[in-house]
Amino acid sequence: MSDGTALTTREAPGTVLSIDTMGGDLGPSAVVSGMAQAAAKNPGLRFILHGDRPVLERLVDRRRDLIDRCEIRHTDGVVTMDAKPSHVVRHGKDTSMWSCIEAVRSGEAGAAVSCGNTGALMALSMLRLRKIEGVNRPAIACLWPSRNPKGFNVMLDVGADIRADAGDLLQYALMGASYARNGLDLARPRVGLLNVGTEEHKGRAELKFAAELIERVSHAADFDFVGFVEGGDLPSDKVDVIVTDGFTGNVALKTGEGTARMIRELMGEAFRYSVLSRMAALLAYPSLKRLGKRIDPRRVNGGVFLGLNGTVVKSHGSADATGVAAAIKLAARLASAGFHERLAARIGAAEQAAAAAMQAETGQS
Repeated sequence: MSDGTALTTREAPGTVLSIDTMGGDLGPSAVVSGMAQAAAKNPGLRFILHGDRPVLERLVDRRRDLIDRCEIRHTDGVVTMDAKPSHVVRHGKDTSMWSCIEAVRSGEAGAAVSCGNTGALMALSMLRLRKIEGVNRPAIACLWPSRNPKGFNVMLDVGADIRADAGDLLQYALMGASYARNGLDLARPRVGLLNVGTEEHKGRAELKFAAELIERVSHAADFDFVGFVEGGDLPSDKVDVIVTDGFTGNVALKTGEGTARMIRELMGEAFRYSVLSRMAALLAYPSLKRLGKRIDPRRVNGGVFLGLNGTVVKSHGSADATGVAAAIKLAARLASAGFHERLAARIGAAEQAAAAAMQAETGQS
């Protein structure tokens, strides 16, 4: 997701975030290091940490930027990456992930951040926070680096649910457009539906039906529907919001991240090849550094769960301190903006407008 540069609302003083410190592949040390990075640049941030108290106390005490800014809540259980979501829902009350979500539910924290098991995090979030009225299936939205002036496009769903019918894709369009308004400050976002081609006759039947539904409601819901888009359009300036199902979106996301890492590694090998290439690397260093930041997956880390009565940011399980810091900065900006309340209001208004538009069209036909 984002390193925060795409979001226009700055963190408000006293923003409190709830952090699951135990779920990531690199353990609580990477999470606390990421917190310290984020806290150094955002003096108003406060944290509620969930996990092993003795371990967390040692880690926090070493970080000057976290002094007097953390409350630690001890939990004995940890949701492992291979845990079944149904098991966590039934038996996970003593876990750091459950405790993390509970702090948002109670209103003590403005947003939750976890590097843990995606399926379990979504299941617990749905159980404890509940879905916004009118939302059938929540979605995970990510920010995709693009050629747009803001530097990013929104894509959803990227893994919440591998299946999505036409009605679900319509809701994703509504939620994605709302996220683009609040996150990218776009008054009238352009929404595209991901397909195997841009021609109207291509794609599965449910995609064609979804395109019809999105087109019908776009005017009433205050966004522009650009029609079908292809994989090559994901980083383009043709669209602001890309709508797809969770299976396709997750594959696209992981492919993009892997490609970015490969480019960085190949460039490094090329510039280390010879003495002349090393000299060229020194001359090109400022430009290479800017490029490296632009395509670094860690700096766009964090998927936002859309459609819930609370803000939850899912960081990659393998995120290091830089990735965790990016997810925390994103969560802080969304929390200080009251994003989930604004999203709920927008969805309610959009649903009513969409229903009225479809009813009017049906009456005319």
